[in-house]
Amino acid sequence: MKKGLLFTIIGLLIIGVLSACSGKEASGNGKTSVLDRVEKSKVLKVGFEGTYPPFNFLNDDQKYDGFDVDISNEIAKRLGVKTEFVATKWDSLLGGLKSDKFDIIIGQMSVTEERKKSVDFTNPYVVTGSVLVTRKDTNNITKLEDIKGKNVGVGGGTTFEEVAKSVDGANVKLYKSVNDYIADLANKRLDVIINDQLLMSYNIKEKNLPIKITSDILNKDEIGMAVKKENGDFVEKVNTTLADMKKDGTYNQIYKKWFGTEPLEK
Repeated sequence: MKKGLLFTIIGLLIIGVLSACSGKEASGNGKTSVLDRVEKSKVLKVGFEGTYPPFNFLNDDQKYDGFDVDISNEIAKRLGVKTEFVATKWDSLLGGLKSDKFDIIIGQMSVTEERKKSVDFTNPYVVTGSVLVTRKDTNNITKLEDIKGKNVGVGGGTTFEEVAKSVDGANVKLYKSVNDYIADLANKRLDVIINDQLLMSYNIKEKNLPIKITSDILNKDEIGMAVKKENGDFVEKVNTTLADMKKDGTYNQIYKKWFGTEPLEK
């Protein structure tokens, strides 16, 4: 009996030691943290739409390109890992992040109080804002209150939807793809659309679209990188990396490459 008891105690001690060791590799909830996963796999999985030029899109060589891609690659480089891009529909991005489909969303997601309930955000990596966009022959929609009684196209689940719905009497139509509501505006199925000033300026110039920006910035948007909750060490690591990129001028170089101007400060 004494020998059996001794073996049982030794076995329990061994199990305890192994559990303690494995605990060092896990986060507080018993699961591997995002930072541990990235460091072990040597891969940073980045989620975004992949259809949102100039931020993230497939170029002529069928490779992901854009501002978000350059930022992601630079962050990964400084973390000593490689990037893997996971294109996902906008309304599935948060779900994909929480189910570990990817490690981080770097895809022009505005920081909102509602989103902060389900995910954590890094410091803003873009400060921009929404604007009104009409066809070139439209001259009577120049401020937000002018959209009353108009057919307004916006992306569903975006801050642009919130801006549009703040005007009583606006007929707000929700879309999954920005290309779809740009097309509906050009084809006179919409009177006006609301979207990001950087995105619209780029697309109007690059694609020679028959549309124009008609307003000043309606609201300032702070864009952050979204991370699964309870991964503060990873958020801190990305924040430090982003700060270093801004300090040594790399961030500004990337920004000017895509937008031709100095970044708008917070």
